[in-house]
Amino acid sequence: MSSSLFQSRRARRRARAPLAAVVGAALIAPLVLAAPPAGADDGGGGDRGRERGAVHASSGRYTVTPLKFTVPAGGRNCTVDADLYRPEGVDRAHRAPAVLATNGFGGSKEDGGTAAIGKAVAERGYVGLVYSGLGFGNSGCLISLDDPEIDGRAASGLLDFLAGERAADNGTVADFVTRDGAGDPRVGMLGGSYGGAIQLATAADDPRVDALVPLITWNDLAYSLAPNNAVDRLAGGHEVPGAAKWQWTNGFYLMGEGQPLLVPNLDPSRINALGCLHFVTEACETFRTLNSGRYPADRTRRFLDFARRVSPASYLHRVKAPTLLVQGQADTLFNLNEAEATYRTLKAQGTTAKMIWQSWGHSGGMDAPAAGELDLAKGDLGASYVGRRVLAWFDRHLRHDRSADTGPDFAYHRDWIDDPDRAYATASEVPALTRELYLSADGKLVDSPGKVKPGSREYRNRLASTSHSESSMAAMNGRPDRAPYDTKGTYLGWTTGPLTAPVDVVGAPEATLRVHSPTTERVQKSGDAADKLVLFAKLYDVAPDGTKTLVHRLIAPVRVPDVRQPFKVSLPGIVHRYAKGHRMRFVIAASDGAYGGNRGVKPVTVVSGRGEPGELRLPVVDGSPG
Repeated sequence: MSSSLFQSRRARRRARAPLAAVVGAALIAPLVLAAPPAGADDGGGGDRGRERGAVHASSGRYTVTPLKFTVPAGGRNCTVDADLYRPEGVDRAHRAPAVLATNGFGGSKEDGGTAAIGKAVAERGYVGLVYSGLGFGNSGCLISLDDPEIDGRAASGLLDFLAGERAADNGTVADFVTRDGAGDPRVGMLGGSYGGAIQLATAADDPRVDALVPLITWNDLAYSLAPNNAVDRLAGGHEVPGAAKWQWTNGFYLMGEGQPLLVPNLDPSRINALGCLHFVTEACETFRTLNSGRYPADRTRRFLDFARRVSPASYLHRVKAPTLLVQGQADTLFNLNEAEATYRTLKAQGTTAKMIWQSWGHSGGMDAPAAGELDLAKGDLGASYVGRRVLAWFDRHLRHDRSADTGPDFAYHRDWIDDPDRAYATASEVPALTRELYLSADGKLVDSPGKVKPGSREYRNRLASTSHSESSMAAMNGRPDRAPYDTKGTYLGWTTGPLTAPVDVVGAPEATLRVHSPTTERVQKSGDAADKLVLFAKLYDVAPDGTKTLVHRLIAPVRVPDVRQPFKVSLPGIVHRYAKGHRMRFVIAASDGAYGGNRGVKPVTVVSGRGEPGELRLPVVDGSPG
């Protein structure tokens, strides 16, 4: 959600900034874009070949004009604070396409990364309009979590300005943006996290948007904030909510409520007298529900309805703009499954879409990006694979340069490849589940049902958390995090023998489980979904010396739909090589400190043997021996 989390990692190491300062940091660090090919039309629009009358500010010369807009959004008028970046030589006779961008959660148009988008696109010859999202910086109105009816409508009002259909509050008119028709500006959008979801929210109801590049953003906020990785979340006809990410959720709550620390003398429209101070009331209720640890049917329904309304999952069917999705492998907030869900929906409905799984995300830690990756601290898009793909996307869909190669449908970064020029592999689609392993009662993970030893094992939770995957905002505050662990007696694990050759897993593994929990059976129909059993599934890489690595600290919380029935679990997507001599270890644990957990103590028995499913399926890429 927060592009503000991605201030340059080096800067965080140097600054060790307090929370208030870090909140103002931005995802998109300064971008220095390569010089473009010729191409901008003469202002009339409609020429779908290579553009004519090109004017590019390749020297980096441009003007920046601060502007205010009063736009209708969510039944009220909201002030939007923006900066207009206009390349030298762009005028009514020499028009250029535009790029619209806004900040990540907690940021504003003033933070270094967000402002850098405007500078970067202007240096490339695009008109840039960069603004503070509603409720942030000096923009008015409440924080509504990128609600299409509020944040999307505000962005649409800015498109009216770029179309020359309305003036800024001071009378400034943009009559120099390429148009595809009357009132229809040629516009792309770029940004990450909170600044990524707004792109989809805007395009869902405004067909004038021509190209989207959302980085590390969400598909379904209900899954993001309270994930239930059970494949069948609708057992019994009612959706079973997941385990709340209390650390992430409360971090964002404090960011929003702490706005007076960053912006004194707030616009009165940013104060909510009916709930928490700076969020819409439904968002306040969402925070309270997730923190309560209770999921009665009425409260759960309100939470799910709101979370879905502000999520692309509910409105993607209206998105027709070509979309290049970029998601981070190191991301416990918005994992790869979210981008894949968006990608599959867009492709199925015929929307032009491509997807890249880069290395870094919200949980990238304090390290600099891998060699050859898009480095937001350096900002040179032309020097990275992802950056070049972004540039080509805009060249193709905004300049209509048919020679621009937008690349394969799917690409993913491999951190085990040292050569930056070869680090990305490409494919026509996300790999399918092709490898099966089975859970044996002796704790082994075996490759054949015939090797399964029958028997049972038990674990039980405690009232306090006994497993650790991450401290969700450790990277944001520049703090190191301790290694993941599980406490004896509160988890079960199954491990392969040493691998005889490397195994490359690309995508989301899936497990089929059956557990026995008589305590849960007695209470799971209480009417409060919080009485259902919660468990946490995860995959470790165990080195020959016994060192265990939880890949990117990713886990799969599951609120089991019905403990009387087998259930499937979709784990978070990964891109990982299990090296020769290493072992795979599959674990289910009773708790995790970053999430809400079980109510009361619930002993759990897992039985292995005839008639008891216990299977792990892996998306192993072709040519990767096992």
